[in-house]
Amino acid sequence: MGHLRRWVPLILILCILIPLGSPRSILTAEELALVPASFLDLARSPEVSEYMVRIRRRIHEYPELGFEEFETSKLIRTELDEMGIHYRYPLAVTGVVGYIGTGKPPFVALRADMDGLDMEERVEWEHKSKVPGRMHACGHDAHVAMLLGAAKMLQGRQDELQGTVVLVFQPAEEGAGGAKMMIEHGALENVSAIFGVHVAAMDPIGAVASRAGPIMAACGFFEAVITGKGGHAAIPQYAVDPIVAASSVIVSLQHLVSREADPLDSQVVTVAKFEGGEAFNVIPDSVTIGGTFRAFSKESFHQLRQRIEEVNIGQASAHRCNASVSFAEPIDPVTENDRYLHQHFLNVAEDMLGVSKIIEMRPMMGSEDFSFYSEVIPSYFYYVGMKDEVGVSEPEHSPHYRVNEDVLSYGAALQASLATRYILEHHHGNNAVEEVPHDEL
Repeated sequence: MGHLRRWVPLILILCILIPLGSPRSILTAEELALVPASFLDLARSPEVSEYMVRIRRRIHEYPELGFEEFETSKLIRTELDEMGIHYRYPLAVTGVVGYIGTGKPPFVALRADMDGLDMEERVEWEHKSKVPGRMHACGHDAHVAMLLGAAKMLQGRQDELQGTVVLVFQPAEEGAGGAKMMIEHGALENVSAIFGVHVAAMDPIGAVASRAGPIMAACGFFEAVITGKGGHAAIPQYAVDPIVAASSVIVSLQHLVSREADPLDSQVVTVAKFEGGEAFNVIPDSVTIGGTFRAFSKESFHQLRQRIEEVNIGQASAHRCNASVSFAEPIDPVTENDRYLHQHFLNVAEDMLGVSKIIEMRPMMGSEDFSFYSEVIPSYFYYVGMKDEVGVSEPEHSPHYRVNEDVLSYGAALQASLATRYILEHHHGNNAVEEVPHDEL
């Protein structure tokens, strides 16, 4: 096995990345199968793995919130400059889009989100967040490091790529619609497919998890202000109690899923906010409630939104109150994996990790703004595991969240392999794509 591994990099150069104009431009299945393992070997090398660890720790120490990732963006641009990678900036305030390859089709994109969270880190270690009240608790620091690692590997072969890899460093994934704005600013120009990766604390290191079709739900948030008439708690007959009305609203909202939705069509309505009253003996003038709703289809999602508004207004009216309902924007759509790209992912993951390391995950009610990309072009989102042998792990958005840095090599190798194999398998059809010139290339 060691003898074979010594030859893999040479095979990669001679067989995998065939220069343009080569008399033999169609690779055999055996040659394609060597690509992922070769990238994993390279990603594990000290040059690449230690580079990604350094980048990840620098970003982790200085987390920035959505659309405020100015220092993170600056770091990314500095690294791209040092690699000689051309890029566009700014997109969506702090976003960066880099280009590796010919500047011609096929274009395939790799995405990393950059923003941190508004929370205090509770993990005591050398590279703990140095910004009070800010933390990278969802792995976005790792995602940026992995994409820069993939860029480093791909740029070493950029003269031989038979297409273009687009590096999408995206701001504001955490609820602010960064992906939507990146699309509006032209990040996906000419791109025919995009891949996104997320580290997974609950899956074992060296394993990947995904599925075809819907993988995460559409997500919306609502807030309702229910207004009555305040008064003394001892003489409620002279008041119009918004607390009772709001309580009725909350109970009725639970019926939207249990009584109105198809049991085989997963949906969620959760009221997680209730604000009203400041004294034990005073009925308040108004109450504010709020929550989230999720569904796996546009039809179900819009039906839930309509009924949430109707229930609030109707139940408030039944209790002699008024209700005003607002919905937060933007709303994350369903994250849906393209079925062809799912097979592409399975092929690459099996060649790199083996079929036993591929987990068929269940759809989740969580949401991801990567979903905006899937509404525009074929897209694919997957998870790469990082739970170590000890099995100690904290979920995302926990103040005790940690990243097992061994995951960086797997993520970078997977991203580089997915893009390279996609280009190798699609470069013959690039004449069908109408090209928009990229002067920066």
